[in-house]
Amino acid sequence: MKPVAMSKTFLEKVWGTPDLAPWYESGGQKIGEVWFGTEGEPLPLLMKLIFTSEHLSVQVHPNDEYAAKHEHSRGKTEMWHVLRAEPGAALACGLTKRITPAELRELSLSGEIEALLNWVPVKPGDTVFIPAGTIHAIGAGIVLCEVQQQSDVTYRLYDYGRPRELHLDKAMDVSSLEPHPGILSPVELGRGEIRLAACEYFNVDALTVNTARQYTPDPSRWQALIVLEGSGHLDGHTVKAGDGFYLPPATDPFELASSGGMRLLRASVP
Repeated sequence: MKPVAMSKTFLEKVWGTPDLAPWYESGGQKIGEVWFGTEGEPLPLLMKLIFTSEHLSVQVHPNDEYAAKHEHSRGKTEMWHVLRAEPGAALACGLTKRITPAELRELSLSGEIEALLNWVPVKPGDTVFIPAGTIHAIGAGIVLCEVQQQSDVTYRLYDYGRPRELHLDKAMDVSSLEPHPGILSPVELGRGEIRLAACEYFNVDALTVNTARQYTPDPSRWQALIVLEGSGHLDGHTVKAGDGFYLPPATDPFELASSGGMRLLRASVP
């Protein structure tokens, strides 16, 4: 079995940007998200590139149990890997102090929650893990790769005055008010591979390719590869930043190669 190229869906957002280089050419639209997918059955994980020129809403996601009961859906745990960050760019991960659910509602309605968010300055290469229940927001001037459970359930607490629905009752139910650890430390795996994040839903690694090497997928599990930086070849295909491939179980070994350097993100289900 061979690696299969993933499709890409470009989603216009008010907080997006037309500056998609070097991943994609600009079409003049404010693109906020690029979703990777397949023409057939849904992938077990949802993977996106996110491009921001403004802050995204302050939001929270439910866990599996709550989402199954109230949304007939999976929950949503996710991770972010930063690819580009303008000076001063930051991600909001949890709150700076403990508050009560009633205070959370009041601060969300007044907009004061923005000042209570734990804004973490970020640079390219940083990784943040966002388990279900974490209050969070993506700041302006950032490009990141997001890997998450296959779910689109989001509860908004605050949206900077944009005319979109808030979901305060459900957000109060699911929000964790515990401190967030911030940026994750990568773990060396060897052969130019590092573990960026791991949980019960996914493992996410970064692979650096500077020459030709044989890549042997785990035959028992699904994987996906997204080219984050550079260009090269994957199983004979010429690839560049922004391309993605999924590797079904039992995918045959293939060659990865790059003369100028290439960095890929690998997502898999444990």
